[in-house]
Amino acid sequence: MEKTYIDSLDPEKLLQCPYDKNHQIRACRFPYHLVKCRKNHPDVANKLATCPFNARHQVPRAEISHHISSCDDKSCIEQDVVNQTRNLGQETLAESTWQCPPCDEDWDKDLWEQTSTPFVWGTTNYCGNNSPASNIVMEHKSNLASGMRVPKSLPYVLPWKNNGNAQ
Repeated sequence: MEKTYIDSLDPEKLLQCPYDKNHQIRACRFPYHLVKCRKNHPDVANKLATCPFNARHQVPRAEISHHISSCDDKSCIEQDVVNQTRNLGQETLAESTWQCPPCDEDWDKDLWEQTSTPFVWGTTNYCGNNSPASNIVMEHKSNLASGMRVPKSLPYVLPWKNNGNAQ
């Protein structure tokens, strides 16, 4: 049995295609060939059934019940199921001790304590006292030369915002 098991693992072993008996395919390419040949031979594909334990096994529909009861790959699947059932009872998940950390953020408080003024392009805000409790009116001073003004829009126009003007 050891010899046949090793032979089945040999990637260079030639296997006969179930769809076309003239095709001899290397074992490593066999799954890809099955997909391709199934599409090329739909009449033969309708007469064959795929083994639920190994998709490489294409068996005539009339013999699928017998194949399922005697498939060599069935024992591997059954052993996996038995092992999973045994391990299921042994695995106990430890309860998590993680707790959410306390939240130190207060966005409303941060908003009222904010000392920086909003950014306005082309202007600078001057204020004698930067304390938030101060009621000093801020003076806006432009950094532009005299006779220049801050533009009302950005220096480019987005193509989808051309206000219907055709170019």
